Amino acid sequence: MRLDRKIHREGETSLSLFLYPREGFGPGTYALMSLVTAGVLLLCVCLGSVSIPLREVLAVFSAALRGAAPATSSASILLSVRLPRTLCVALTGASLSLCGASMQGLLKNPLADGSTLGVSYGASLGAVVSIAFGVTIPGLPFAGTVGMAMLFAFLSLLLILTLAYRLDSSLATGTIILIGVIFSMFVTSVLSLVITFASDKVRQITFWTMGSLSGSSYANAALLLGALLLFGGVLLSHARELNAFAIGEDNARSVGVDVRRVKLTVMIAVSALIGVCVSIGGSIAFVGLVAPHMVRLLIGPNHKRLLSASLFGGASFLMLCDLCARLLFSPRELPIGVVTSFLGAILFVIIFTRTGRARA
Repeated sequence: MRLDRKIHREGETSLSLFLYPREGFGPGTYALMSLVTAGVLLLCVCLGSVSIPLREVLAVFSAALRGAAPATSSASILLSVRLPRTLCVALTGASLSLCGASMQGLLKNPLADGSTLGVSYGASLGAVVSIAFGVTIPGLPFAGTVGMAMLFAFLSLLLILTLAYRLDSSLATGTIILIGVIFSMFVTSVLSLVITFASDKVRQITFWTMGSLSGSSYANAALLLGALLLFGGVLLSHARELNAFAIGEDNARSVGVDVRRVKLTVMIAVSALIGVCVSIGGSIAFVGLVAPHMVRLLIGPNHKRLLSASLFGGASFLMLCDLCARLLFSPRELPIGVVTSFLGAILFVIIFTRTGRARA
């Protein structure tokens, strides 16, 4: 009975957030979150197999912004290696966290994240095919692994939505999740088959499937930023509708939400953003699952605040994970997906333990 009353109260809260939405964060809160994220970024740039003092880092950045020649030997390390990598890590973490928060709100499922639809598996298949057989796409600015991963992500989304529509024209949530799970299992078997016929590339494929952003470039960062601005902006603009979905699709429909249109829009935006992230960094697990939960514990369920905060929370979380991947066994580097899976599993257990106690 106590749990029923809690769920009822949460439903009433979500309905009130849709009908009478409170404003998001003020400028002061955004400034604070930006400062924290920038501080984590500077920490990740300073530390590594070769630590660089903060004063020297700021001097190099200042000279680069002025267009002057940096007067330090560490400039090439900072500007050519660490900064583009850290920017890619931050943008990937922000994107994955935003996708996870959006899918959890859309599907009313705390275990959902950006990979629930199975699109990330399709993107992984495209990248693995490119690595194993040297397949490229002529004429694309990001040909090779990135181009193949993005192409397969798009084709996967198209296939999943087509099958779901054939089974249920209303595109019910349960049908979409079921198709996504079946598709993920199918792609996993195809991945195993491809790896079997590419034994000489197994090491490279395995490292990529664990997730890694080493060797990232400014071009990769620009692509991630463009995708986040475009598709992330679409997700942020649907915060009010996601508040309505928290009380169920029927109730959301009753207060004027075009359920089918919103569902398709959010899923397409999430899939596209996930496809770009996977195409550049590989499969990085748990970020879209854990980061939104951590943020939700701090700021509550209002998606107008939750989605914005998830950007900063995901970016900081993945940057710290990448820092651990670089430092734990230095000079040997761990795949970032190993660190996120390890930390994510522990944090996920802690979060659900506390949630269970609160409901008891």
